[in-house]
Amino acid sequence: MINLKNEAEMIAFGKRIGETIFPHSIITLTGDLGAGKTTFTKGIGQGLEIKKIINSPTFTIVKVYSGRMTLYHFDAYRLEGADDDLGFEEMFEDDGLCVIEWPQFIEDIIPEERLEIEIIKNEDETRSLKLHPIGEKYENYVREVTHD
Repeated sequence: MINLKNEAEMIAFGKRIGETIFPHSIITLTGDLGAGKTTFTKGIGQGLEIKKIINSPTFTIVKVYSGRMTLYHFDAYRLEGADDDLGFEEMFEDDGLCVIEWPQFIEDIIPEERLEIEIIKNEDETRSLKLHPIGEKYENYVREVTHD
């Protein structure tokens, strides 16, 4: 469990992820509305040297940002119950990074190996992150990124 005191720490940890993540990666973000999924993604974008402002892709489903590595930022919230071919597979297979908010709504098409991050909004407005790596490359990555 990683405990973060404020938004600046959330962005800083996201930036660390963005600086160290490897190509062809999938990160899913879960948490209640307002937990900080998009804020965390802004930090990832900083680490990827993305110059554009990152905001929630709620109405566009996916936004693509160019940086040191391409960032595909998904918001699957509005896709609940969608079962047609959404065309996301080629993004998942790209050398970029896919960050998926509300992954439970497209669980069937997300690659099994990934880094799942749960963001918990605590009563005192701090945040706690639970990192759950699935697959050896993500397990090794989490050991590296959380080692101080």
